[in-house]
Amino acid sequence: MRRLKIIFEPYGRRVEVEEGESILEAARRASIGLRSECGGLGLCGRCRVIIDDLKAVSPPTEAEGRLLTSEELERGVRLACQTRIHGDLVINIPPESRVEAQRIEVKGLRRAVELEPMIRKLPLKLERPKLGDRRGDLERVLEALGGDVDVEWEAVKELPEALREGDWMVTAILWGSILIAVESGDTTENIYGLAVDIGTSKIVVQLVDLSTGEVISTGAVENPQAIHGEDIMARMTYAMESPDNLEELQRLAAEGVNEALKEALSKVDVDVASIYEAVVACNTAIHHLFLGLDPRHLAVSPFTPVVRRGFKARARDLGLNINRGAWVYTPPVVAGFVGGDAVADVIATGLHEAEELSLLIDVGTNTEVILGDGEELWASSCASGPAFEGAHIKDGMRAVRGAIERIWIDEDLEVRYETIGGVKPLGLCGSAVIDAVAEMLRRGILNPHGRLTAEGRRIKPGPPAEFIIAWSGETATGRDITLTERDVNEIQLAKAAIYTASKILMERMGVKPDDIERLYIAGAFGSYLNPENAKEIGMIPDVPSERIRVVGNTAVEGARLMLLSKRLRDEAERVAEEMKYVELSNDPNFLNLYPRALYLGRFT
Repeated sequence: MRRLKIIFEPYGRRVEVEEGESILEAARRASIGLRSECGGLGLCGRCRVIIDDLKAVSPPTEAEGRLLTSEELERGVRLACQTRIHGDLVINIPPESRVEAQRIEVKGLRRAVELEPMIRKLPLKLERPKLGDRRGDLERVLEALGGDVDVEWEAVKELPEALREGDWMVTAILWGSILIAVESGDTTENIYGLAVDIGTSKIVVQLVDLSTGEVISTGAVENPQAIHGEDIMARMTYAMESPDNLEELQRLAAEGVNEALKEALSKVDVDVASIYEAVVACNTAIHHLFLGLDPRHLAVSPFTPVVRRGFKARARDLGLNINRGAWVYTPPVVAGFVGGDAVADVIATGLHEAEELSLLIDVGTNTEVILGDGEELWASSCASGPAFEGAHIKDGMRAVRGAIERIWIDEDLEVRYETIGGVKPLGLCGSAVIDAVAEMLRRGILNPHGRLTAEGRRIKPGPPAEFIIAWSGETATGRDITLTERDVNEIQLAKAAIYTASKILMERMGVKPDDIERLYIAGAFGSYLNPENAKEIGMIPDVPSERIRVVGNTAVEGARLMLLSKRLRDEAERVAEEMKYVELSNDPNFLNLYPRALYLGRFT
């Protein structure tokens, strides 16, 4: 019987199955929780998955024809219990089908700000119309508002009913000087906005009370665009194949935001119609895909974006389920590979205003590195790859229940670990892989080239050689969980990219690691990273621990601040314009630094 390779996303779990097995059986083999209330009988329709290759699976069954629409089947939606595997396959498990949700960082560093949002709510008490008074409903509202006000069509449409339902007491909602909605009665107490971070692998939203600036609820999902590739280049390639593909990626991004918002709204009593603006931070490629802009010129030198400055679009045009008249603002991008999320990082940390030399590293599939001293601000981006998410690691997985997240190795080479949820381990998430490499380096198990040099019962000779983290009797899979030399090489490639980007920016400013007075580690992965272990392998500069600050999701925090302050929105435009960008592949020292950065050891 032919053996086939299956990848389950968004977990990054890989498993081999025999041809003809069902997807549900393969998921169980991989110890992945997949809803199946009917026990796999094809009755409940809860085990929905999305596949990337319809030719690699069996045709739809009668049960699927009954439980799935033709549109869903065309999009690759299938029932795991009904679908048989006949070829190598990538299978995406959507949030509603998962038993366990991934741990996602939704909070970041908090910075105080004077409230000055673009959205204003003004209560208006108007005179009833009388015979001989030729003013229309809109003219009455505009006279009460005074000044030069533009009007959205959506606001005019709802105006007659709002005026009469409220007995001529209404609330006007303005975005800057644009009337975007009119509501009956005095609704000034209900005024909300949405701060959004669309990352390569995750989407995070914060529901913000614009009258107080407080986050009242949060939501997060995996980015559904991942069904078309774990990395940005794969998605851009897919988008460039046809306008329909670009449209699909735009729709998937919007659906992801809507799902995250749905989660946030489930925790509070807020109507979506009371959300009047969204600020969306993302890297340049995701920015283009979210706005439905052709990314083809981002993919080739000189990597030119369609638009650099901050941009606004109507929420309804993008498919976001908030107030029909609401606007969406995307912060300015710096360059082809440094986007509005990096600008949001700067706004959140105040890096552009700090007098101390500060380095910010926003760790992710694409890592942004920013260096500044209050006078100069330098930025670069590196493709650190999905290894930090557990991808391309033999026993790697995302940060979900059952993932080993912390590792310690004793002098006698015995291993201690912690799992998310305190349950039997399924595999290794990225933070554990960093821990393992650092600990193995300290104990002499690894040499600086990434080769296993020790001997003992935990060493499996290769190729590739493996170090056993958890024995088969301890794991939920019944198999040893190991770290291989090939896994270590993946981490070397990822950490070398970050090392090189940081080093080149320091050379441009004429400073050394010892000069860094503040090191910010940002991003979801960065929140769970052990800084000492990151220093040990040469991923971040070797600065004293008291200078390091783990700041969480600064992209979504920067989006929140721009939602609350027109001044900070203006600052963001200035930061993007003044920030100096380094394209690593064009730097004359890149080819010299990167090979050296592959060595495991402290950053000098």
